[in-house]
Amino acid sequence: MSETKERIALERNAVMAEAKRRTGLSDFGDTWFTVPLDKLIECMHGEAKLSEKGEAGWAERLTNFLENRLIRNQLLKDHPEILDEMVEVSAAILSLGRTGSTKTFRLLASPPCHTGIKGWEGYFPFPLEGEEPGNPVERRRRSQAIKDAGPDMEAVFGKTTIETPVEEVFIIEQGFVGTSFECYAWLPTFIEWQKGYDQMPAYQELRLVLQVLQWQDPTRKGAKWILKSPTHMSAPKTLLDAFPNSLIIQTHRDPLKTMPSHCSMITPLYGIYSDDYYAKEVGRFTCKRWAQMTNDVIDLREKIGDERFIDIQYEDLTGDEMGVMRTVFDRIGQEMRPEDIAAMEQHMIDNKRDKWAPHIYDLETYGLSEEIIKSDFARYREKHISR
Repeated sequence: MSETKERIALERNAVMAEAKRRTGLSDFGDTWFTVPLDKLIECMHGEAKLSEKGEAGWAERLTNFLENRLIRNQLLKDHPEILDEMVEVSAAILSLGRTGSTKTFRLLASPPCHTGIKGWEGYFPFPLEGEEPGNPVERRRRSQAIKDAGPDMEAVFGKTTIETPVEEVFIIEQGFVGTSFECYAWLPTFIEWQKGYDQMPAYQELRLVLQVLQWQDPTRKGAKWILKSPTHMSAPKTLLDAFPNSLIIQTHRDPLKTMPSHCSMITPLYGIYSDDYYAKEVGRFTCKRWAQMTNDVIDLREKIGDERFIDIQYEDLTGDEMGVMRTVFDRIGQEMRPEDIAAMEQHMIDNKRDKWAPHIYDLETYGLSEEIIKSDFARYREKHISR
């Protein structure tokens, strides 16, 4: 993929044409993705209040997604054996943000019996032209450049590298669905539209990407995948159907603690693409939005039962991590070997919270109060939060 200094118009035909030009490829495969892409671009123009720089940034980002799609389709033509890869997803973490879900994910993905998507794989999951098999130097270099250019999120996520396991939201968003876009731009109409849209094609492509990553790295053979992303809150039934043999982990923490933290995480991201947004408006909308998604998951569990769900309380995770892991391993039917225990214990040593900078936030900045959060999350707090 070559660099270009020409500005790309934030229009479907323009970003698709630029992706073709950069890659020299033309086959996007199934064009299902154009439906959410068109709606996303429409809403970006109609309500996101993007700055000139922000509009250019989104055009570039969407082009990158389309480049990956072209490269993936060519890769499958060249290596149809990828489709023979047997992917096992052991567990997927579906939770509100700031509930200990990232800690759970990284800890669960750290032993050799498990694997997760690495940071650089999230950005560039497919080999670049001329890449030596097993030696993705250029993809790692580009990923490091993206990480270095982004906002400093260490106080939110802890210290990370491009090798740190990341959420598969990086993959799902390349189908132009999920909750990623609303973390960067004011898109209430797109959010409402997506509620009635079937995200299954994006989840089928997620499985395909896992096949590609497993094919690229033979050391993953035999390891089971661990997935994690709050984006699954927008499609919980789809997640269950896409990976029918996996269990779903929900981490729980009082929204009185998590919602202002979540809002403080996404509000700076709005500033990357817009000069015209209000933290209070973003916070109030975000609180209602995520409360509704917790209700959707409760509705689903009441309908299908709790057999495929594992609940983890934040207090347990911060006080008895290995006890929690033993429970999870038992539920997913995975033996906890000495080398798995050693890897998880080392991970905890390397990632102590006291090594992180403090993350400071408050309710009022985001238009919230205890009464508002308690009202929005009444069902969730009644079901999952201990008094």
